Amino acid sequence: QVQLVESGGGLVQPGGSLRLSCETSGFSFSRSGMYWVRQAPGKGLEWLLGIEATGRALTYVESVKDRFTISRDNARNTLFLQMNNLKSDDTAVYYCAKGCRITTGGRICDYRGQGTQVTVSS
Repeated sequence: QVQLVESGGGLVQPGGSLRLSCETSGFSFSRSGMYWVRQAPGKGLEWLLGIEATGRALTYVESVKDRFTISRDNARNTLFLQMNNLKSDDTAVYYCAKGCRITTGGRICDYRGQGTQVTVSS
C-alpha cells in the first residue's frame, strides 16, 4: 500500500531554514507526480509545490516562491522540501501528498502522510 512518511519538521526562528523529507513506498515513485501541502491552525489544506515525474516543479502559492524548493531523489524514493527564510505564517503541519488534482469539489489528494509540524517562532 502507499506509504508516505514525512520528517524534518521542528521549531525554527524567523529567517531560519528547514529541510523536510518524505520517504515513500508502495508505488512507482519515479513515475509519480508528488506534492507538498500544509495546514495551518484553523485553516484548510493549502497546496504549496508540486513536482512532476520529469522533475519539473510547479508553484501554487506566491508566498513561498523563491523561498521553498521541491526536489526528488528517485533512487531513494524520497521527496524533499527545502524551506528558507521562514516566517511565522509558515507555521503549519506539512504533508507530502500523491494523486492531487482539482475537482468540482475543490482540490483533493488521494494520499497524504501523517505530516510533520513546522513552527516558526522567536
